[in-house]
Amino acid sequence: MSFAEKLQECPLIAILRGITPAEIDAVCEVLYESGFRMLEIPLNSPDALESIHRAANRWHEGEKMLIGAGTVLSAADVERVAAAGGKFIISPDTNEEVIRATKRAGLVSMPGFFTASEGFAALRAGADYLKLFPAGVLGPGYVKDLKAVIKAPIMAVGGVKPENLHDFLKVCAGAGIGSNLYKPGKPLQEIAETARQLVEQL
Repeated sequence: MSFAEKLQECPLIAILRGITPAEIDAVCEVLYESGFRMLEIPLNSPDALESIHRAANRWHEGEKMLIGAGTVLSAADVERVAAAGGKFIISPDTNEEVIRATKRAGLVSMPGFFTASEGFAALRAGADYLKLFPAGVLGPGYVKDLKAVIKAPIMAVGGVKPENLHDFLKVCAGAGIGSNLYKPGKPLQEIAETARQLVEQL
């Protein structure tokens, strides 16, 4: 079960910022039933490593969903995520130390970038994918311009919603969906409805 294969199944990553271990099972179930196949648990969420561990234990079996971590700021964080069972690392910046630690751990690296220079620095350090943030304010046209020189797959994150997802997917390998999909306390039915709306855009 590779990251690329799951991206082919569904090019969306659910970003579950603020989720707790008590919520993780029910939210994962709703997202899976709605068609999502990858989710990111940011490390600034409450007891994030326990949530990663629980989700990985359940959903990596049978290769149903791929679980990773976001807001990863150090090599030590990478090691903790790997020990918890996470399979990919998403960081908010182009931190070459984090990228190299991710590759040493055998995980998929997706650092955040904003400019072509940051993108090239990330790729030289070994990044597999690039996370453009904040994509919503920049728009698909910015991605198209970047792709004239950057040939690596770009993921759009930040401000991606059902209304603009289709346009981003014309130029991006996929997208990360955060607060438009999940917020702490949001009813499961509403999460499911938003998830289905997003998947219908594919």
